[in-house]
Parts: sequence; C-alpha cells; structure tokens
Amino acid sequence: MASTAEQIASSLNFGAFAKATELKKRLWFTLGALIVYRLGTFIPIPGIDPAIIGDIFSQQSDGILGVFDAFAGGALSRMSIFALNVIPYISAAIIMQLMTAISPSMEQLKKEGETGRKKINQYTRYLTVCLAIVQAYGLSVGLESLATSQGAAVENPGLFFRASTVITIVGGTMFLMWLGEQITARGVGNGISLIIFAGIVAALPTALASTLELGRTGALSALFIIGFLIFAIAVITFIVFVERAQRRIIVQYPKRQVGNRMFGGESSHIPLKLNTSGVIPIIFATSILLTPVSIAGFSGGGGGILNSITAVIGRGQPLFFLLFAVLIIFFAFFYTAIVFNPEETADNLKKNGGFVPGIRPGKNTAEFFDYVLTRLTVVGAGYLTLVALLPEILISNFSVPFFFGGTSLLIVVVVSLDTVAQIQSHLLAHQYEGLIRKAKLKGRRG
Repeated sequence: MASTAEQIASSLNFGAFAKATELKKRLWFTLGALIVYRLGTFIPIPGIDPAIIGDIFSQQSDGILGVFDAFAGGALSRMSIFALNVIPYISAAIIMQLMTAISPSMEQLKKEGETGRKKINQYTRYLTVCLAIVQAYGLSVGLESLATSQGAAVENPGLFFRASTVITIVGGTMFLMWLGEQITARGVGNGISLIIFAGIVAALPTALASTLELGRTGALSALFIIGFLIFAIAVITFIVFVERAQRRIIVQYPKRQVGNRMFGGESSHIPLKLNTSGVIPIIFATSILLTPVSIAGFSGGGGGILNSITAVIGRGQPLFFLLFAVLIIFFAFFYTAIVFNPEETADNLKKNGGFVPGIRPGKNTAEFFDYVLTRLTVVGAGYLTLVALLPEILISNFSVPFFFGGTSLLIVVVVSLDTVAQIQSHLLAHQYEGLIRKAKLKGRRG
C-alpha cells in the first residue's frame, strides 16, 4: 500500500494548480494575513524601553515566558501589541470544551448543530476578551516592577500606563483573533494554528544561527551539530508517521427494502487517531512546570521556599523529567476523554442504524470504543512523552535553543500536514468542478 506522502504527491496536479484561481486567491490572502501579523510583532506598546525589556526577557528564557515567547514569535520579548498572541483565545477555547463536558446546558448546546456551534464560538470570544483583559493588566503591573542597572523598563508608570497597555494589548489580541477567523474563512488552513505556526517558523532561522554560532565558538562540536540536525529530521519523520496513524473501526449499516428496491448495506469506518489529544498535553505540562521558575525570576529570588522548589524542578533535574512525563500522560488521557465521547458516538450510530460487526449496539459498543481508545491513548501518551523529553534533554544539557524542542516541532509538523491536506482538497474540488463542466458541455453538444 502506498504511503500517505505518495498518495498526496500522486494526486497533486500542478497543471490544475495553475488553473485553480480560487485556491491561489486563498493562498495569497493567507500569506498577506501572516505578513501583517509578523509586522505587528515589531510594534512596541507605548511607554516602555525595548532594550531593557529585551535584556530582562533574555534572562527569563528558561521559564514559561520563554515558552510563550516562542509561540508568539518573539512578540512577548519585544513587548509588542501582539504580546499575548492568541494564547487567551486558546485558553478560552479549552475552557469552553471543558464546559461542554461538565455543564449539561453547554452539552445540549453542542448537540444543536450549526446554531449551537455559533453560540459556543460567541461565548468563546467573550471569554477571550475577559482573559485578555486580566492577562494584560497583570502584564502591565509586572512591567512596572521590572528594572535593571540601566534603568526601569517603564518610563512613566501609573494608571495611565496600565490603562493604555491593557487597551493596546487587548486590541492586538482581538485583531489576531479576527485575523485567524478570516484566514479560516477566506484562506487555507486553520487561522489560529497558522498564526502560532508563523511565530515558531519565524524564530527558526535565529535559533539555527545561534546553534551554528555555538559550534563556531567551540561550545558545541561540529559532529554534535550534524548529529542533532539528523536527530531533528528523524523526530519530524516520526511525528509525521504517528500523526497519520489511525485505528479504523468498521461500521456496517443494514439493508432495508423499499418497495422492490434494496437500500443501505454499506460499510464505513470511524477513524480514531493514535494521538487524539494533539499538542495540548505538552503545552499544559510545560506551563505548569515552568510557572514557579518564572515567578521566582520576576520576584528577584522569591524567598527560600520558591527557590527550593525551582532548584528541584528546574530544567535538567531528574524530578523535572519525571513530573513532565507524568503530567503529559495525565493530560493526554484527560483531554482525549473530553474530545471523544464513546457513549455519544455509540448512541449516534444506534440512531442511524449503524453497528460495529460482532458488537451489540448501545452500551456494548460504547464499552468497545472506550476499550480501543484507552489502548490508543496509552501509545499516544508514550509518543508525546518521548517527543517532548528527548529534545528537552538536549536543551537542558547542551543549551540548544527551545525552538528545536518537541513542542515546536510537533506544532510545525501537524499544522503543515493539515494545511497541505486542505490544499489537496481544494485541488481535488477544482478538478471535480472541471470534470462537471466538461460533462455538461458534452451533454449539450450531444
């Protein structure tokens, strides 16, 4: 059987791509929107000293701020109008997913179809604004307390600075949320994912240059750098293989007779991904573990207890790797349980007359789905732990930039695969439309 890459390559028709004017418009729109986003990351908020901010953030690169700055493409370290990036929107979306699993009213709203989805999206936007206001205010207060030997980070601290910072950053976050939705509707791919993707990719040349600089100065050997690049390629290949892996559960639909004709009897399948939770477990685990380090750095030491905690769970420590693995596995199971509901899927199959061969509809089918999904999640959690820990060991022991970490590589690969798949679907749709036009013309001539 041909691989996924071979199937995609064989189906791509470059002649059709040249004729697909709608697809080209979508691609140009996506590219233009991402350029606007990148330009905005270089516009600083008013009332700060960018040089002092850069020095302070360079000292906090190992904490959670370094992680968020990597996702924001350097916007946080430059303290630009897009400092929060789309982090509030992602947090709001995750909270709403949790609410749909906990709250009966939200669960009922989810079942209403397109109308319910629009309402949930609207609630997500409102929650995004609230989270952005809280985070922007906390950021403005934190900026007022930052200072180095060269001076304070904020030129004129006070109520006016806090208000202007909150308005500027919240406005930037709202613009990015709107821009992401426009990319999804009028461009190619998921807009929010592409914004994070663009931020990480934009920082990769700098990360590669810094790694080569370490080799030039002798901090890293040339053999190690070559081996590391080969390792990164191997990790990317492994990620592609696992992200495309599926467990297809066969679903059969019974035949029914209407008059003298037979209908139904088709067979389909339910694809269950090996990694159902995606990159969310790694992001959650990283945020929880690196928060104490960031607090200690901003508080100038943070006291004896906080220093002791950061010394034990700091990067490179054995307890850090252990807790990192445990948290990833926990969130993998937790988020998978939220994303896929076996009972709901079994009920939908029963209502539509579908059944899994050899399994009784209803409760038995739900138990079968739960059994299969649990086994898949065990493998998926192990895969996420491996992808996250191996690069983390290199980052901790050899000072390799964070941008080469497992989280960054996972996001880049997953978003790239999804975007290529959408481009492929647009090309196939264009070819299909061309075939329909030719058939209509032949029918008129006949």
